[in-house]
Amino acid sequence: MSIGSPNQIPRPSTTQDAESTPAGLIEEIRAWKKAGLERQLAEPQGLDFTSNDYLGLSRHPAVVQAAASALMRYGAGAPAARLLRGELAPHRQAEMAAAQWQKQEAALLFPSGWQANQALISTFAGPEDVIFSDALNHASIIDGCRLSRAEVEVFGHRSLEDLEAALKRHPDARRRWIVTESVFSMDGDRAPLALYGEMARRYDAWLWVDEAHASGLFGPEGQGLCAVEKPQRLWAQTITGGKALGVSGAFVVGSSLMRKWLLNRGRAFVFTTAAPPATAAALQASMAVLQQEPERGHRARQNALELHRLLLAQGWRLPAPEAAIVPVPMADEETALATASRLQRDGFDVRAVRPPTVPRGSCRLRLVCHADHRPEQLQALSRALSKLPSESNSSLRLAIGKDGENRPPAPRGLLVAGTDTGVGKTVVSALLYWAANQKGLPAQYWKPIQTGSDSDTDTVADLLQGQASKFPSPAFAFPLPASIDQAAEQAGERVELSALTALAKQNLSPDRFWIAEGAGGLRVPLNDHEDQLDFFAALRLPVVLVARSGLGTLNHTLLSVEALQSHGLPLRALFLVGTPHEANEKSLRRRLPLPIFRLPQLPDLNPQSFADWAGKNDCSPLWT
Repeated sequence: MSIGSPNQIPRPSTTQDAESTPAGLIEEIRAWKKAGLERQLAEPQGLDFTSNDYLGLSRHPAVVQAAASALMRYGAGAPAARLLRGELAPHRQAEMAAAQWQKQEAALLFPSGWQANQALISTFAGPEDVIFSDALNHASIIDGCRLSRAEVEVFGHRSLEDLEAALKRHPDARRRWIVTESVFSMDGDRAPLALYGEMARRYDAWLWVDEAHASGLFGPEGQGLCAVEKPQRLWAQTITGGKALGVSGAFVVGSSLMRKWLLNRGRAFVFTTAAPPATAAALQASMAVLQQEPERGHRARQNALELHRLLLAQGWRLPAPEAAIVPVPMADEETALATASRLQRDGFDVRAVRPPTVPRGSCRLRLVCHADHRPEQLQALSRALSKLPSESNSSLRLAIGKDGENRPPAPRGLLVAGTDTGVGKTVVSALLYWAANQKGLPAQYWKPIQTGSDSDTDTVADLLQGQASKFPSPAFAFPLPASIDQAAEQAGERVELSALTALAKQNLSPDRFWIAEGAGGLRVPLNDHEDQLDFFAALRLPVVLVARSGLGTLNHTLLSVEALQSHGLPLRALFLVGTPHEANEKSLRRRLPLPIFRLPQLPDLNPQSFADWAGKNDCSPLWT
């Protein structure tokens, strides 16, 4: 039999009987199949929107050449554990390169990310410790926690309240460890690492971060989210080699003491054969390319935003991507498989993700965007998705109701939100109204809640100098210039989210393009248990965030972006109002893959100054 002939490889029997199989296994397999959960292996076919080769480095000539050279010099593998003659020069060279890249003291290379997480968690945590683990952490983290024999507290996904409550329950633990992915593998959403670090400092805990889906995509040299957020009390990071680096294996990076512990006590390191030297050499080359070309990560994230924009235009209702993953929910397992199969026939390698990879009821297509995807490829995929029948998914904006009735179309437009009060939302709203009309969109302005005697509705009308139709009145207006809850209380009223949302749905007719302006900052309270961000989430309009451009505003701006992302709100653009601050703008552009507009002090606030500004700025990303 020819080894290279796949058609001649014998297949395992599928007709096992009860006499030759342990009890219950056949019944379980039948149950999997009936539930649509049986897996099959399939080779790659079509345009890749599935793999985690985010940056296209797996086929980069320098990476391939480094692996080939190591193969010729050292052979096909390392025939022993690192401590038993498996230690070869490429291993140490790759570890030193990883530590330098991550700006850490040391790194240790493992054959896989799974082994890296298992070693890290089970080595440092023990029976007298408590591990605080995000509810959606990867299976390798979950199993590492189990092996450690530490007590495990699972906190709600990205929930600071749950995490703090859990930390308070264990003041006497020997050590407290917080473990999270920085970008979660299935939803592509980001953990609030800086806030976790502050929580770790406050409660004497330490932080472990798995950067599998963030390294290569974030940071000045693609190091990952920790390089951006710089969390306190960071003990170790897992940097996976099989995702953006395009190879395999994984590094655990941190202090020299951390490396020494893992080298001596990490069972998943001590008792496993070393990674092949070709893998180590390829990883070193991949890290070098990434540091020379950090824009690759930015392109991958931009492509995810562009695909999201195209899908929104097709009627899909999806949260804005926070990295390079665009999850598209499906109604059930059967639908997910059928949809993926149809896209594969159209030439796209898209796979269905089903339980137990994701929780029951959350089947999806996991669309992964790469740095080398071209605009026409993104457009082709969005067109293919637009041809799917509405009953095949659970995310279409124009969905079919439970009884088969057509739901009313959702409103179109932009939600103008601010980092705080007096930041320039009203001027930006007037500018957007003018620009939308110039684009030929049937624009309309609405201020849902007005506090204070000065009317923003009148101000927008004045700025447009008669070039606007009559605007609808606010749903609530209070004379006191204060937060919504305080102004309402002073007037003897109360703003309830349900009532406000109902009024908004009555006002926001789908035949207009709405410019809806918020009141004050994002988290301004509506009442004692609801805030304005809850209202924005109910509206589901794309957001334009308005922030100040001066010194001391970065933290406020980034926290506002994080709050919008945590509520699944698509962020369309950021406006920086005031005298330009070059360093701040540069920092924001590195971290935020979205259009950022400068709005300096205009000589006059009128339609002509709006036209002059629009002539210097491409506003097209705002309208689609």
